[in-house]
Amino acid sequence: MNIFLTGASGFIGGSVASHLIGAGHKVRGLVRTRERAEAVTRFGIEPVLGSLEDATLLAAETKQADAVINAASADHRAAAETMLDAMAGSGRLFLHTSGSSIVGRRDEGRYSDAIFDEDTPIDPSPARAARVALNRDILAAASREIRAVIIAPSLIYGRGLGVNPDSMQVPWLIEVARRTGAARHIGPGENVWSNVHIDDLVTLYGLVLERAPAGAFYYAENGENSMREVCEAIGRMLGQSGGPEEMSIEEAAGHWGEGPANDTMASNSRVRARRARAELGWAPSARGLIEEIERGCYAGR
Repeated sequence: MNIFLTGASGFIGGSVASHLIGAGHKVRGLVRTRERAEAVTRFGIEPVLGSLEDATLLAAETKQADAVINAASADHRAAAETMLDAMAGSGRLFLHTSGSSIVGRRDEGRYSDAIFDEDTPIDPSPARAARVALNRDILAAASREIRAVIIAPSLIYGRGLGVNPDSMQVPWLIEVARRTGAARHIGPGENVWSNVHIDDLVTLYGLVLERAPAGAFYYAENGENSMREVCEAIGRMLGQSGGPEEMSIEEAAGHWGEGPANDTMASNSRVRARRARAELGWAPSARGLIEEIERGCYAGR
């Protein structure tokens, strides 16, 4: 297939592109700078210089592709609508990358027993209401003869396969632990995130490309851990004594910004990828998050 992919130099987009190129597909990837264009070329991606603001470019690339994968932004409505309009009536795949933070609340590091699968209704927080609404409208595009599909990954870990090797949460926590001398979580660190290895996630993208039906929504996860468990593993990996320490939302915002601190690092995001397993035969098999931290790609960093 000839695939147009946005976010080609990002962690998810670059990894998905590398996986699909390895499977024999051709990928044209959207990048914002000539420097990034040169970088993605080394991974076999044909660069397209532009941005999500370039509606004319997005429409032209979409029309000539066999499938489109949006991995640049979960929230850019105008870009998604431009690409969907260009695909109307084609029956081709539009695969949008969302995220499991859509189920999160501002829990300040406290535990929640709420668990979501693809059939569980979501009452989104104000910070995620626009993303949930965009997801709904993308899936509704199936009525316009578009094979519209969404993947919502949980916390992603492991080494990326493209230009950007690092995800967000785990590298953020490691950097703070190194800089402050102790692994740190927000509040009691009891909040739980489902998680998925990047190697398993890119396999799911490939399966969706092959066989997902129009209008399908898939969570991506293969286990879950509390932020305290993650920080304990980071402390062990770094050889720090005394265990992880608590920090306030205000302290966390100083490290990562107010939104990421509240809506990602202090929230719960507990999801189950039932549909991907049952419908696509997805069978994640990469090492778990704690093992990856202690003995995998993060060890010794």
